[in-house]
Amino acid sequence: MRPAPGILVAAAACLAQCKSTSGQPLSPPGVRIETLTVTSSIFEPGGAVPVDFTCDGADRSPPLTFSAPPQAARSLAIVMDDQDAPGGTFTHWIVYNLRPDTLTVPEGADLSAMGGISGTNDFKRLGYAGPCPPKFEEHHYRFRVLALDALLHPEPPAARDSIDAAMNGHVLGQGALVGVYSH
Repeated sequence: MRPAPGILVAAAACLAQCKSTSGQPLSPPGVRIETLTVTSSIFEPGGAVPVDFTCDGADRSPPLTFSAPPQAARSLAIVMDDQDAPGGTFTHWIVYNLRPDTLTVPEGADLSAMGGISGTNDFKRLGYAGPCPPKFEEHHYRFRVLALDALLHPEPPAARDSIDAAMNGHVLGQGALVGVYSH
């Protein structure tokens, strides 16, 4: 039996507008997502996030450096999350609409000076909230940088779901740096 034409249209619309099955925002139709390199001067990939950048220290955002985004990029977003959290992925930091010429984010930077707008993290606060796993557990923290072909205008309050929805269909490039922390 052949599916009804309406179902095919709905499926095609979803492919163009829905999140991928991995829950990550998609690229525009026909665009291959480029890889960005993300590094930090304070920890190696897979290395320990220093205590000053966690809830046990000064809780400052770490310095990040990333490769140049695709030329068509109009903004950048940074998402830091803990995928080991007991209740599922937990967002610690989300900022969007950074200028596309931004290649370095200094330690503890005020990202609004770079065009950035802070989203609401899963602590229900704006800005950075560093690694803070349950005692004696080591968690992996992913610092992801996304290059987008548009400025974002998420539905307020700008929490992870609305920012992911606004990014969907606009991702031109992405890269991640993962660090670990336990206390």
